[in-house]
Amino acid sequence: MINRRTFVKSLSAGVAASLVLPGKLLALPPDKLIGIQLYTLHDLMKEDVAGTLEQVAKIGFNAIETAGYAERQFYGYAPEEFKILVEDMGMTPQSSHAGVTVMNIDEVIEDTVNAGMSYLVLPSLDKSRRNNPDDYLKVADEFNMMGEKCKKAGLTFAYHNHAFEFEKLAENVPYDILLENTEPELVSMQLDLYWIVYGGSDPIDYFNRYPGRFELFHVKDMSNGANRESTEIGSGTIDFDTIFAEKEKAGMKYFYLEQESFHMDPFESIAISYKYLKTLTY
Repeated sequence: MINRRTFVKSLSAGVAASLVLPGKLLALPPDKLIGIQLYTLHDLMKEDVAGTLEQVAKIGFNAIETAGYAERQFYGYAPEEFKILVEDMGMTPQSSHAGVTVMNIDEVIEDTVNAGMSYLVLPSLDKSRRNNPDDYLKVADEFNMMGEKCKKAGLTFAYHNHAFEFEKLAENVPYDILLENTEPELVSMQLDLYWIVYGGSDPIDYFNRYPGRFELFHVKDMSNGANRESTEIGSGTIDFDTIFAEKEKAGMKYFYLEQESFHMDPFESIAISYKYLKTLTY
């Protein structure tokens, strides 16, 4: 087993050189996917979409999850154009984070399908919709409806958590309300491993209680500092080895690196995380 504490130190010296070499030096077989949530590079995506995606592909990532859907475009590209852009770089446009509602679900589904995606993920709930257990029951009903529409279109609908879903409301855990009141065949969960740990809950406990419900993971490590900010995979405190050992029970099919803060060049950082993810899963 790789030593988590020495991994980053031993790797970082070779990362910068690998980024400037042509081709996917770290590429995976085509049937193995290691994805990245592009919110990780949101500032760079605003500056240069194609150039940023090219660097991501060079590192070896071969699946992407978007966080730039607005006005029926992905990062300013029409859905069909964005699909071509990503696929021409050898990557799969697999999942989209979008502000989907019961009002816009039909057009969002159309655009998500046209962009070549397989998953449509709601990234969070507005504060106005999470004040009490009844709010979450209403949300669960909406998730079932949107999930049914997605299923008919060939998509999987999923919900991405933060930490607030694990804070009790009237002795109820909101995340449990969502899991218990949504249909497994219509609604999956994208489990953000950082946020569930941050919120004081145990991923393995959820795998045992709700097996098969977590098709997607967000893989984000937690620093050892007082602020517990996100950091390179393998350099923090989250026990990914134990979590990934239970991925079949969880129902995990795909996962995406996500990081929200950096203390080095972002491309160097995600290359470190990419190499650690390869040791975890393949």
